[in-house]
Amino acid sequence: MRTRVTEMFGIELPVFAFSHCRDVVAAVSRAGGMGVLGALYFTPEELETELAWIDAHTGGRPYGVDVVMPSSSAGAEMGAGSGEELQERLRALIPDAHRRFVDDLLAEHGVPEAAGADAGHFLLGWTDATARPQVEVALKHPIALLANALGAPPPDVVEQAHRHGVKVAGLASSRRHARKQCDVGVDVVVAQGTEAGGHTGEVSTMVLVPEVVDEAAPVPVLAAGGVGRGRQMAAGMALGAEGVWTGSVWLATEEADTPPGALEQILHASSTDTVRSRSMTGKPARMLRNTWTQAWEGEESPGPLPMPLQFMLIADALRRVGRVRHPTLTPSPVGQIVGTLDRVKPCSQVVYELMEEFGEALEHLNRAAEGEAAGDTATGPG
Repeated sequence: MRTRVTEMFGIELPVFAFSHCRDVVAAVSRAGGMGVLGALYFTPEELETELAWIDAHTGGRPYGVDVVMPSSSAGAEMGAGSGEELQERLRALIPDAHRRFVDDLLAEHGVPEAAGADAGHFLLGWTDATARPQVEVALKHPIALLANALGAPPPDVVEQAHRHGVKVAGLASSRRHARKQCDVGVDVVVAQGTEAGGHTGEVSTMVLVPEVVDEAAPVPVLAAGGVGRGRQMAAGMALGAEGVWTGSVWLATEEADTPPGALEQILHASSTDTVRSRSMTGKPARMLRNTWTQAWEGEESPGPLPMPLQFMLIADALRRVGRVRHPTLTPSPVGQIVGTLDRVKPCSQVVYELMEEFGEALEHLNRAAEGEAAGDTATGPG
């Protein structure tokens, strides 16, 4: 296949695979697409380790890194400082009522308190200040793409990436977001419909993609949100996209590190079993509807806090729940494509099936076009 993005990145297939798992990233890049590592949950030191491993396991194939540099967040006016200093200032903004709600919720389900050594990372890359060290680490490696998941990346970061010969992508969930991405000089816009897992907007992929294609022109666009099959890829490209950005489909692969409890839920969920909730980060994110999301929607809930306070509030709770492997008492980001994920496959097979079905979809359209032409000929004047 040849599209503007395959030419831009020197890849065989216009399939971008977002994952927090390095094995998935490397596997998809080796299969001819481009794996993109979500850096959010890693400290700079951990990210260095992950990227060094990917460098050694991609066979020289291109890959990318995705960071989160939100255009707006609580405490943004607090200014610069070390990650620890910023963390302490932000922690002071978390109300005691929210802390009690989380503690009571976990106690209700028998989750034991964590020892000090088990404390999770509170802040990570949820802010501009804490994401910049991740960018610095990423640009020391031979990455081909730097993506920003929330809002337009800062102009200086775009310029910094370009100085390193790295292309920049930005996710957009509306026409207005697409314009902001183009204004800061991104090389690719990812039009992500509401069907997507994780942070997502309200507009469906079918409506959003052509809007973003028109708004972003001549910048190439990737279709995202509910894309996990070849027919959906064909639909996105028929709407003007140059390729697809995928995520949830890789959760049910052999290479993924999806926790067993979450994987079991994913394999048995339908496309109606997800909900957009602020209960993980403070911004709307699509995830499985479960005990966690229902608790935050209940009458006793104090309501989620704005980013990054919500994740700081629940970080230790997630670690505690993870230790006891409670299957439904944790946010589990996944898109509506979850309804088609019914068995675990290797990444290479997912890529193969994606492209095989894409080809079948094109043949179907070609037959329809030929049939229309034949019908026109048969019924024409003569």
